[in-house]
Amino acid sequence: MHPVRDVRIERGMDVEHKMQWFRNRCVEAGLPCTHQRQVLYRALLEAEDHPSPEMLYERVKRDIPSVSLGTVYRNIKTFLDNGLIGEVSLHHGSLRLEANNAPHHHLVCRKCRTMFDLPAEQVEDIRLRQALPNGFRLERFVVEAHGLCATCAAPKARRTFSKLS
Repeated sequence: MHPVRDVRIERGMDVEHKMQWFRNRCVEAGLPCTHQRQVLYRALLEAEDHPSPEMLYERVKRDIPSVSLGTVYRNIKTFLDNGLIGEVSLHHGSLRLEANNAPHHHLVCRKCRTMFDLPAEQVEDIRLRQALPNGFRLERFVVEAHGLCATCAAPKARRTFSKLS
């Protein structure tokens, strides 16, 4: 395994520039940049819902009908091991994935479990009041704020109407 250097995707980059970033990072990590891997990464880039591996599999299958769930899982593991994608909190059920490697936090709807990115600069710096436990080395803070998304917070009649239109 050859973890890629810590280069981040810049906010505002279009999908094609992000795909070029991905291809470059694959080369740096010594990974073949196969068609399947590119389709998988693009599907993750285009996802705004922090999909599970199963959700991602369904999306990739539209472009590559012969792809297996095992192939998707193996590539996700390879991407994670090489720092190409991130995993979002495991305590919400299944693994959730994201291609956004810019510093950010998450807003989580407590009802539908949809996740939204919150840029790090929109959150004040976090400071600890006490020393960390013996030998713990802090790498980063990730804030997860829970509440209701606009759809779940809307009055029931409005939600029903908006789904019909």
